[in-house]
Amino acid sequence: MRNILLFVSLISFLSSCKNLVPYTDAMKKKYNWGESEIKRIQFYVSHDVVLHREAIKGSTDIVQGKIKTIHGSKVEEIIIPAGTKGVVTEIPNDKKLLVSFEQSDDRYLSFGVNPNASDKYVLLASDWKNEMGKVHYAGNEYYTEPDSKYASLLVDIRKIENMEVKQRVAKGRKVK
Repeated sequence: MRNILLFVSLISFLSSCKNLVPYTDAMKKKYNWGESEIKRIQFYVSHDVVLHREAIKGSTDIVQGKIKTIHGSKVEEIIIPAGTKGVVTEIPNDKKLLVSFEQSDDRYLSFGVNPNASDKYVLLASDWKNEMGKVHYAGNEYYTEPDSKYASLLVDIRKIENMEVKQRVAKGRKVK
């Protein structure tokens, strides 16, 4: 009896867990999502994204980051841990999303379709050099840590499938 209860508890725990899968262009096409649907989806980041920039003396525009010293320079660092929830703030084109992981819409990262990564939406940078990307965040230029290049968008497929199941078709209405 005890083993059965343990087994049932384990199954219920596993079924309540998120089922995060990569968000892809094929998924968007499969579900025929437009801008309004995409903006209602809860996204998650797959890997830690670490942004840093040199902190300028007297700078007052620090963005909820931490100041630390690296090689004698003061550096502002922003960490977006793997699994952090994000929302789409803007869709500039068919293959690119601006996703915010903070409360302000001007604090976003760009993600876009990468054909070399099974059409996943991956972190975009204006330039990649030595595995470090140059990104714009909250009006400032930051550099990513090398592991940040693996960051992509994830979605909870169970919630998406539930979202689709809740759709209905109107049956029409007769004149009385």
